[in-house]
Amino acid sequence: MNTELKVASPLNGLARRLVGSGVLDEAAAEKACLGANKGNKSLLSYLLKEKLADPMALAEAAAAEYGIPLVDISAFDLSVAPLSLVNEALIEKHTALPLHLRGNQLFVGLKDPTDHQVIDEIQFSSGFHVEPILIPADKIDGAIERALENTSPVFDDFEEDEGLEDVGFDLSKEVTDDGSGDPAVDDTPVVRFVNKVLLDAIRKGASDIHFEPYESRYRIRYRMDGVLKNMAGPPIQMARRISSRLKVMAGLDIAEKRVPQDGRIKLNLSRNKAIDFRASTCPTLFGEKVVLRILDSAATRMGIEDLGFEPEQQVFYEAAVNKPYGMILVTGPTGSGKTVTLYTGMQMLNDEGRNISTVEDPVEIRVHGINQVQFNEKQGMVFARALRAFLRQDPDVIMVGEIRDLETAEIAIKAAQTGHLVLSTLHTNDAPQSITRLMNMGVPTYNITSAVNLVMAQRLVRILHKCKKHDDMPPEALLQAGFPEDQIEELKLYKPSGCVDCNEGYRGRTGIFEVMPITDDISRIILEEGNSMRIAQQAREEGVDDLRQSALRKVAAGVTDLIEINRVTKD
Repeated sequence: MNTELKVASPLNGLARRLVGSGVLDEAAAEKACLGANKGNKSLLSYLLKEKLADPMALAEAAAAEYGIPLVDISAFDLSVAPLSLVNEALIEKHTALPLHLRGNQLFVGLKDPTDHQVIDEIQFSSGFHVEPILIPADKIDGAIERALENTSPVFDDFEEDEGLEDVGFDLSKEVTDDGSGDPAVDDTPVVRFVNKVLLDAIRKGASDIHFEPYESRYRIRYRMDGVLKNMAGPPIQMARRISSRLKVMAGLDIAEKRVPQDGRIKLNLSRNKAIDFRASTCPTLFGEKVVLRILDSAATRMGIEDLGFEPEQQVFYEAAVNKPYGMILVTGPTGSGKTVTLYTGMQMLNDEGRNISTVEDPVEIRVHGINQVQFNEKQGMVFARALRAFLRQDPDVIMVGEIRDLETAEIAIKAAQTGHLVLSTLHTNDAPQSITRLMNMGVPTYNITSAVNLVMAQRLVRILHKCKKHDDMPPEALLQAGFPEDQIEELKLYKPSGCVDCNEGYRGRTGIFEVMPITDDISRIILEEGNSMRIAQQAREEGVDDLRQSALRKVAAGVTDLIEINRVTKD
């Protein structure tokens, strides 16, 4: 009796799994193993190259065999893929798709996760530990193409943007043809990209543009209606070239990357229209951050009624501006609209019969008819020195960008006491604290009461767009917010809705103000060296709204909503 001995199959690993699952027959699997060994390739790579099996079936078998996750890339949001962490040439060469960064682990989609040479090369290039993720071969190519399209258009698709060819810049420093400049700035795609970012910011009504380099990505944000929003996200490899281009446009030293620099850019939109940008650079851990402040002189041509004053507040401000002498102080944080408020007042006085001079750090808005001086500490042009020069030139109105020290305060107060109208700013939280700030500087109380006519605090709040909708809130919440009990039944509140014509339910900003005239009773408290709480209490008794009360009036009028005023004022 003859017995036939069965020889065990030489197949193992992925080959045996493919045979067991019916993807390949045993003969085809053995032939593929021989071909892979001969070509010094992995079995999976050989099968994919020779198209000997369905890619999805191969991926499912490989995922099960090697314990590697299999991803349905069609359900993945490619806009969040950290493509900038891996060189684009490597992505295309190895068909590798970076999917996610967690700590020091970079998860990379591959069609063959057994190719350790590819993994080692990506690890070396990116500096992160690579965790392979399996993506079917027939899906990964299209995914990479779509992902790269999400980043490359910011440099490639400018031909569709109208107006890019017509804009121009007043460049005080440009790259030379002999190569003495930075070659990175002489880069047409980068030039067009920067132009596009600036034009988009103007079109969207942004006030600032932030160019921010980080370790693994480059972020560009616009500040619109006081809130920063993410916009373009160019590859991190473009960071140096973008910052170099911006520095050239602003006339800055492109070779100096260790200290902050300030400059100015003038964008000529047409023969008759130009927009200025104030440029500021600051070295960070991963490169230079550049912030551009958009300076539109049209803001100073707005009428006083457009600032957001309540009727009685506007009366107080106009009365102070029209006085022949004395001091007006405006307080608030950076970006709260102080400069526009002061310039609106000066424009009311800007005629050929008055000599108006300003010293600012920096001069943000250029206005015809006003003599503007740029603060420059290195050259000795500080506020106090400029003020002394103004007083020798027969001034009528003087504006000091900020009172920072006792010397500046004393000269400004002396000017206000001797027949000049002086406007200036302080950095305090509210109007009463401005008085105590002057006291703390060392200004005598009798000088404060004899010089200061009006103190204002202000903030900017976003205006609800016309798409707003009614907001029903319980009476308890309205009482807690600060509304008087006798007004609650009649209140009609609104909240943002959002449409294609607004910015998340808001469009534009308006001011909220605390306008405090220095009355006899408040002067008496100042002379007694009373603190800001006593001054504030007296102002409330005289009917002066604080910032919160002014904001609540805007909510009651349907101009803004409670969430917005809570963002900028305290309960």
